[in-house]
Amino acid sequence: MRILLAAAVAVTGLMALQAPASATAKPPVVTRAALDPALVAGRGADVDFAEQEAENATTNGTVIGPGRDAYTLPAEASGRKAVKLTPGQYVEFTLPRAANAITVRYSIPDAPGGGGITAPLDVSVNGHKRAGMTLTSQYAWLYNQYPFSNDPNAGLLHPDWWITECSCVPDATTPAPEIAKPYRPNHFYDEQRLLLGRTYRAGDTVRLTVPAGSNAAWTVVDLLDSHLVGLPHVEVLAANVLLFGADPTGRRDSAEAIDKAIAFAKRTHLKVYIPPGTYQVNRHIVVDDVTITGAGSWYTTIKGRQVDLDTPAPDGSVHTGVGFYGKDASAGGSRNVHLSGFAVEGDVRERIDTDQVNGVGGAMSDSTIDGLHIRHTKVGMWFDGPMRNLKITNNVIVDQIADGLNFHTGVTGSVVSNNFFRNTGDDALAMWSEKIVNAGNTVDHNTIQTPVLANGIAIYGGTDNTVSNNLIADPIREGSAIQVGSRFGAEPFAGKLRITGNTTARAGTYELNWNIGLGAIWFYALEKDIDADIEVSGDHYLDSTYNAIMLVSEWSVKDQYAIPKVRFKDIRVDGTGTSVVSARVKGSASFANVDARNVGAVGVNNCGSFNFPPTGSEFSVTDLGGNDGGWLAPWMLPNTITCDDRPPVVPPPAPSPW
Repeated sequence: MRILLAAAVAVTGLMALQAPASATAKPPVVTRAALDPALVAGRGADVDFAEQEAENATTNGTVIGPGRDAYTLPAEASGRKAVKLTPGQYVEFTLPRAANAITVRYSIPDAPGGGGITAPLDVSVNGHKRAGMTLTSQYAWLYNQYPFSNDPNAGLLHPDWWITECSCVPDATTPAPEIAKPYRPNHFYDEQRLLLGRTYRAGDTVRLTVPAGSNAAWTVVDLLDSHLVGLPHVEVLAANVLLFGADPTGRRDSAEAIDKAIAFAKRTHLKVYIPPGTYQVNRHIVVDDVTITGAGSWYTTIKGRQVDLDTPAPDGSVHTGVGFYGKDASAGGSRNVHLSGFAVEGDVRERIDTDQVNGVGGAMSDSTIDGLHIRHTKVGMWFDGPMRNLKITNNVIVDQIADGLNFHTGVTGSVVSNNFFRNTGDDALAMWSEKIVNAGNTVDHNTIQTPVLANGIAIYGGTDNTVSNNLIADPIREGSAIQVGSRFGAEPFAGKLRITGNTTARAGTYELNWNIGLGAIWFYALEKDIDADIEVSGDHYLDSTYNAIMLVSEWSVKDQYAIPKVRFKDIRVDGTGTSVVSARVKGSASFANVDARNVGAVGVNNCGSFNFPPTGSEFSVTDLGGNDGGWLAPWMLPNTITCDDRPPVVPPPAPSPW
């Protein structure tokens, strides 16, 4: 993400031209996850762009939001606000520093029958039109119950499921409820990148205008990221894919040419180099003991369409598509794979969980993945172990139908660091110890924004893992910022789990199926006890919609499983809609130096496992001292029942310096 940044300043900075800014332009407001950067210093990814929220820019459109109700445009916007434009309207940003490229996050309507539309957006700099963008909603707009539909007019996918809208099971209800269509629209946003062709200075203005003749009734602009992109990276001593017949125009399929370049590079101990261009690839490129590098993710794009398989694959896939895959773990997996400096663009528009249509997949040990930009695949990176020693750094993964990245089964000794995730359709980052334990992994200094479903970071079982210094903002529904979960058939937690130095913003979301609010961090004992050496320290929970911390079990197993000994220390809680701690399980937790302010309801909402015995709650709270703000009053200790099943929400003020 920082490729050749210094070179870009030295070379392209000489070409920068100054032009008068708009007389009405607002000064730039740079944020990180729609927050003052000072509030999140040292946390999240070190990115090469400046984020500017549209609601802070100059516009003759309409600011929408704030709002956190799922299935609405404000809820899925960064910071829960955006700007809605009709044809002829604009939003104008003032550049905070030199830039030669932009990313625009936006939403436009779906087609009436689904499938999306395209619509224009004009880009002007300093009053002079530079380019036109063609926006699309073909990769947005899902509907209905999991695993969702592209049809806005479809009936319920699962009429035998309980739904919140009628608090009923439709198939078992007389008279049958009427469910409005489209049902549960979601996943509204997409984003596009654009090279501006020259470098502009701080103070110059970038105006995004919806042309008067646009066929989109409205265009929502969420934010603009401005970049200073370096020169293309060149590898002279390498197996250049052009020499093997690859087509940089994207008109012909280049998969076979890339395969040939890989085979040659392995024989001659060279890297594979993919120069600037767009290369059509409609299947997996299998990688093992090879280094593949591009000219940079702004210059080299591997792009494919989703392809129907004649018969389902043994793993259940009914489609294939572009992706770089290690060998299957059952075949020994791959090792010594190094991927860097290119973009992967898929063509995935529906969620089919059996499909292997991920940007990167398979098993890769002793490998690195650095500086990729992945969008429009099912999952950005999905790894099926056993495998070990994988380092994933400096990547951008956006606009996914499902997860951003998943360590699935037996991934050990691996690191996920300094990556940026936005608009995933499921957990942005997950470690899932299904059948085989994930162990000794670190998830550090990543930024996660607006996961539409589920969690920012989810840890499902495992041993000796660490989640540190991440920034997670704006989860939407049925999950939150950080989850520690005994679910999905995961192996039990064991050894140590350290969750330290993370910041969450506008998390603690609404859980649709339970009709309750979650915590910004939540522990969920569904299939087993969560009984390991677990410590949460140094986290900051900012502007939580419901709770900052939740420990919970499913009602049907509430008397079977416990969360017996989680330790919280050196925590800051700035704003909760309801409580600092919500306990809905048997077990215990200790708290030391947990400071809280702007708490909407009682500090500890202690329901235990809802048996309400005369001896007090089945969940005990231990005060280890230094807990400021009055949230942990002595009368609550150790297990006073303070249960309010659904306390009223008091929206907190915006977070501020401590």
